[in-house]
Amino acid sequence: MKLSLIQMQVAPGNTGRNLETACQRIAEAAAADADVVLLPEALDYGWMNESARDKTEGMNTAPLREAARRHSVYVCAGLIEKCGEALYNTAVLIGPDGEILLTHRKINELEIAHSLYCCGTDPQAPIDTPFGRIGLHICADAFAENQWISRKIATQGADIILSPCAWAVPPDFDPGTTTYGAIWRENYTPVTKEHACWIAGCSNIGAIESGPWTGHRCIGNSMVVNPEGEEVVTGPFGEEAILTVEIFSN
Repeated sequence: MKLSLIQMQVAPGNTGRNLETACQRIAEAAAADADVVLLPEALDYGWMNESARDKTEGMNTAPLREAARRHSVYVCAGLIEKCGEALYNTAVLIGPDGEILLTHRKINELEIAHSLYCCGTDPQAPIDTPFGRIGLHICADAFAENQWISRKIATQGADIILSPCAWAVPPDFDPGTTTYGAIWRENYTPVTKEHACWIAGCSNIGAIESGPWTGHRCIGNSMVVNPEGEEVVTGPFGEEAILTVEIFSN
């Protein structure tokens, strides 16, 4: 399959703009023959954006479902889900008919985000697609102790794990002196090599404007690691991009 990672700018709290941007990028990726489109974490509100407390029930899936249907592609996206009074940091996989095929609530949420998001408890089993079995997790799920979340999804037969992300750095981070991404390489690589699967992490870019990480910025650097543990795609630091890679299932 041809997988496109949408390294897009997320405007904190501007849900309409963010969803419109996501749908535009889905159209661009589909025009370039993408089969599956991977979008960032919490793309509708931005990670840790307090305005999500006021959202209504459910998730903002309608525009993405329509885009998936219109362009006949699979779409994986990170969205904020409200269930009763609880907020979840959630990922969905949408099929080319616009139906939601798989849902994952982030399990290994950073402690600083527990004041806003409730946590999921168990990863869902991957699902069959014409391109192989696809599983989902979100960002820090990848570095749960002993990579147990990734490993459980992989042992259930995933050919690829899609991971919406929001990779952020402090204001004084200098990409000229420090190469970003060691934590993801250290946690993606052993799982892909041991379980002969792929992991794709797609991060947004843009400022974080609320919560304990106010002043941090998300920086992209999205990546895909193959079953040999090789980093086959790396996104630019701090720039929007559509990154495309051919994925081969077992």
